[in-house]
Amino acid sequence: MSSDAEEASEDRRKYEFKKVIEDLREYEGSGTQLVTIYIPEDKQISDVVEHVITEHSEASNIKSKQTRTNVQDALTSIKDRLRYYDTFPPDRGIVMFSGAVNSGGGQTDMVTKVLESPPEPIQSFRYHCDSNFLTGPLEDMLMDKGLFGLIVLDRREANVGWLKGKRVEPVKSASSLVPGKQRKGGQSAQRFARLRLEAIDNFYQEVAGMANDLFVPKRHEMDGILVGGPSPTKDEFLDGDYLHHELQDLVVGKFDVAYTDESGLYDLVDAGQDALADQEVIKDKKQMEEFFEKLHRGNESTYGFEATRKNLVMGSVDRLLISEDLRKDIAIYDCDGQEEYELVDHRHNTPTHECEGGSEAELKEREDVIEWLMDLADQRGTETKFISTDFEKGEQLYDAFGGIAGILRYSTGV
Repeated sequence: MSSDAEEASEDRRKYEFKKVIEDLREYEGSGTQLVTIYIPEDKQISDVVEHVITEHSEASNIKSKQTRTNVQDALTSIKDRLRYYDTFPPDRGIVMFSGAVNSGGGQTDMVTKVLESPPEPIQSFRYHCDSNFLTGPLEDMLMDKGLFGLIVLDRREANVGWLKGKRVEPVKSASSLVPGKQRKGGQSAQRFARLRLEAIDNFYQEVAGMANDLFVPKRHEMDGILVGGPSPTKDEFLDGDYLHHELQDLVVGKFDVAYTDESGLYDLVDAGQDALADQEVIKDKKQMEEFFEKLHRGNESTYGFEATRKNLVMGSVDRLLISEDLRKDIAIYDCDGQEEYELVDHRHNTPTHECEGGSEAELKEREDVIEWLMDLADQRGTETKFISTDFEKGEQLYDAFGGIAGILRYSTGV
């Protein structure tokens, strides 16, 4: 499998995990009756079964009859699912969720879900029983990887923050007391210059102190540090060895940035694209920049569900762009032998549909629109790219284009 195909497959797998996790987070139980078990790949299934049997026995001590019954039913369901596995779990382990979730009106539904081979290996066995399923460890696995420190400064102000995956997070800022280049009356030029240099040195030390406090504890997790600002400020700062020596070794580049307020941190990420070439935020930005460039030309892009669907069917879409925040279902109706489509919020009931020709609509199916589009894209040899909303053009994809767009192989006029 090519690296692009592997990446697309991994993106799809992450989306499917993310969707299940979002569903699990919505569930609530009355009391501590929702059971979660994390099982690493080196844990013998027989040991897990033994643990579940023990918990089932101990659950008989729960005072509330309803909670006792629900916990024991959840554990029985998990034990039944464990029989499908041999000596050990699949690669990277499995996570099992089971319990009676509130369905409204004082009623409950029994839910059991199994997630095999999560994005990262499960590190240790964990049994958890609470009013919510334990999804935090899985959510951490799905977080965008890549951790860069960001510093922007001139002689007036500085800002320090993080690039975490695709998110820029401003954290600390400082303003300097460095006087302007014009000295006040009565001061000798030599004295003024000396005082100004001292003020600059003090400010650089303050900025380094902020960076050291923020970055040093995370230095072994960081992928690098980017420094931005006008020349010669950023050069003076780096050449003066103000940063902690271990942080100095992490600097992957210095870049000309006009602004040194919070917006300067975003400008720094843009300016450091080469250094960040492997980071998801840059990949997403390049996809959207290409989309907008082709959109302005007017003939090699598509957007919105219907136009993109038609282009996918024709096989003209090179890359399908889907917003990570898109949460819609597609309802497919039969209108006298013709299919018509409608997008519906995940949480809404299927609407009554009026066929274009006036005939009566028959609902054929309803499913997640992202999975439906990805299946169609796979059939046509089209790549699917998920786009974050953590930058301006990513937000535009979601807000202005409905979260669905495409870069075309050729113009279709659709």
